[in-house]
Amino acid sequence: MPESTERGALTEAVFYILLSLLNPLHGYGIMQKVAMLSNNRVKLGSGTLYGAINTLLEKGWICQSTEVSTGRKKAYVITATGKDILKDEIRRLEELIKNGKALLKGGVEYES
Repeated sequence: MPESTERGALTEAVFYILLSLLNPLHGYGIMQKVAMLSNNRVKLGSGTLYGAINTLLEKGWICQSTEVSTGRKKAYVITATGKDILKDEIRRLEELIKNGKALLKGGVEYES
């Protein structure tokens, strides 16, 4: 799961995984939620998903949910740190959109 920097731009898959874990979900539930949130544009394979889950656990952005996990099925939920990362990414994306719209309308000029 490559990230451009530790707190830089998130991959689309990671963004949607974090977003889907605002409520606890098992792996298959995460795959379904990501597909639904992205209008089936982002479809996670199990290898990609569980690799991302392991990385997000190591970073402390998600944790295992003790409330929903049963037996072999583990559920995960976003942590406070993960929510901060998600909020930062949303702010970054909003800035990209704002700047893109302004430049397309001809409202902002930057000197190079």
